[in-house]
Amino acid sequence: MSFLQPMFLVAMPLVALPIIIHLINQRRYQTVRWGAMMFLLAANRMSRGFARIRQWLIMAFRMLAIAGLIVAISRPLAGGWLGMAAGTKPDTTVVLLDRSPSMQQSEEGGGGSKLETGRRQIVRTLPTLGSGHWLLVEGATNTPRELEAPEALASTPGAEPVSASSDIPAMLLAARDYIRANKTGRTEVWICSDLRANDWDPEGGRWSSLREAFLEMSQSVRFHVLAYPRPAPGNLAVRVTGVRRQPTANGAELLLSLSIRREGAKEGEPPGEGESRRSIPIQVEIDGARSELTVEMTGPTFELKDHKLPIERTHVKGWGRVSIPADANPADDDDWFVFDEPAPRHAVIVAEDAQAGRPLQLAASIPPAPTVKASAEVVAPDKVAGIEWEKVSVLLWQAPLPDPAAAKSIEAYLGRGGQVLFFPPRNPGKEEFRGVRWTAWEQPAKALTVTSWRGDQDILSQTLSGGPLPVGQLQVDRHCGLEGEVTALGTLDGGAPLLARLSTDSGGAYFCGTTPAPTDSSMAANGVVLYVMIQRLSEAGAKVLGSTRELIAGPAPAGEQPATWKRIAGADQGLSTDASLHRGIYQAGERMIAVTRAPAEDLAPVVADERLAGLFRGLDYSRVDDRAGNIGSLIQETWRIFLVAMMVAMVVEAALCMPRPRPAASGGTPGGAAA
Repeated sequence: MSFLQPMFLVAMPLVALPIIIHLINQRRYQTVRWGAMMFLLAANRMSRGFARIRQWLIMAFRMLAIAGLIVAISRPLAGGWLGMAAGTKPDTTVVLLDRSPSMQQSEEGGGGSKLETGRRQIVRTLPTLGSGHWLLVEGATNTPRELEAPEALASTPGAEPVSASSDIPAMLLAARDYIRANKTGRTEVWICSDLRANDWDPEGGRWSSLREAFLEMSQSVRFHVLAYPRPAPGNLAVRVTGVRRQPTANGAELLLSLSIRREGAKEGEPPGEGESRRSIPIQVEIDGARSELTVEMTGPTFELKDHKLPIERTHVKGWGRVSIPADANPADDDDWFVFDEPAPRHAVIVAEDAQAGRPLQLAASIPPAPTVKASAEVVAPDKVAGIEWEKVSVLLWQAPLPDPAAAKSIEAYLGRGGQVLFFPPRNPGKEEFRGVRWTAWEQPAKALTVTSWRGDQDILSQTLSGGPLPVGQLQVDRHCGLEGEVTALGTLDGGAPLLARLSTDSGGAYFCGTTPAPTDSSMAANGVVLYVMIQRLSEAGAKVLGSTRELIAGPAPAGEQPATWKRIAGADQGLSTDASLHRGIYQAGERMIAVTRAPAEDLAPVVADERLAGLFRGLDYSRVDDRAGNIGSLIQETWRIFLVAMMVAMVVEAALCMPRPRPAASGGTPGGAAA
């Protein structure tokens, strides 16, 4: 049991006070044998057993009354997960609030979403525990915000749902910086989340440094995880996977591709009971005009490819929305898109090795469709300053990592949403980019294959038809080591990364552990994987160059000013400065922007219990699982129960102390005398 005022428990030895008084009273009398009393003692022997039991009961209830009073004034709490053993009030309480789309899931019976329930529980709990002041770090901007009181969490805009994913390690980093900068005293960190792996990044390299940083702090820091891990089986998520405009004989049409996924389902598993066939109405809205189609979904996923939607020939640029009927999570029941004539795809290849540069130029210059214009140029490493960055869709870099001047230009290019793919140089040096550098080449005795890769997302994901890329058929004769904090997307035999992604606020930065040169790998000979990787990067980069742009919900990329955007369609949520956090269609000058939720939000797995415990290994950590819609409080003061127990004990003790009623005298007349 936990107590808010455990210092009063030091009075618990007072429970023995009735015993002490009893022993003192016994020493006040001396036993004197008197012959006449011997007959009375003999007469009372039959009732001595009951008298002793009654005396022990009186003693026990007196002790129970004292114990109940002491426990009541110590303010006990129901549920020991808080572990308030120290009993001192925290100086600072930091709330880390995950408000990603998956936190908008609710359960049958209502009661609110996971996010609403979590906020309500925290607002109820924190005033009970007490604190000097409160701080909110929300999962969209990772910016600490002071709160006047815990009740402010229910109304602050920083606690409302958004379409952006959360970054729990970045939120903890912000909390650590605040604690260190303000030199707080005893601090409690509350994390409210549904434990989705895309938000927690449990395999990332930031957790070890975070643990060490908190362990080195002089002040006490305790972590409480308020978890909502329960999925919603049967919840459907819809996503637009592609849209392009093409002319026809009678006008024009949009070719729309989309996917629908079912919560709790895995690829390849047979459909469960009731899931063998399911009719799903899909509503498509284009510039306000709506149409509907019904599809039959079998199994865990459904893919619709190149569905034709006729439009006017003059309808060149516009926006659209795809939606399905409401279910457990309204945040993934729609997706937004914009369309326009495709912007030209122009790739720049910086290569020191002609054998590696030629396959890259060839893969970048072949367009994937007749309506797409693609080109590529090769630039020497010393000519980077002359690149026209505003026309570049993808940068392919096969040379020593850029010097500070070139790195600054690439950083600005990434900030605008550009895409960069680095290949190792012939002679790796000490150069690095954002803390990542090449180490040394390794040549195994025999060619290596790719043992695992991310087929669910990013540039090695499955094709629109659902088939995997032939990544496993690649042969790697030589590969270069990579050092720094990156996320592996493909891994070779032995664990070396074939492809890794660097964490960026916008744009994409990737590292490939080998080159397409014939002496290094079969990427050129078996060119499907190389071609798809480069074209996917070029497509993503070209979207930034046209008059339409699709953004993943999150902090606005460099050069964008959400406060100046005008909302065209979508729910009117949040402040105008937070427009990039909410899905919908916006007008930014002459450009049209579609903000969508992150792809990782769809069916992201939950972090396993043992893995979560490992992330907080060595730290003062506790966890409680809750469910969406729970109206009960996480903790309750139970002192009233002990106060009632004390009063009941006193009443029973008083009843036991009352003398037994004497039986009425038998025979004769009351008040009379014998004649």
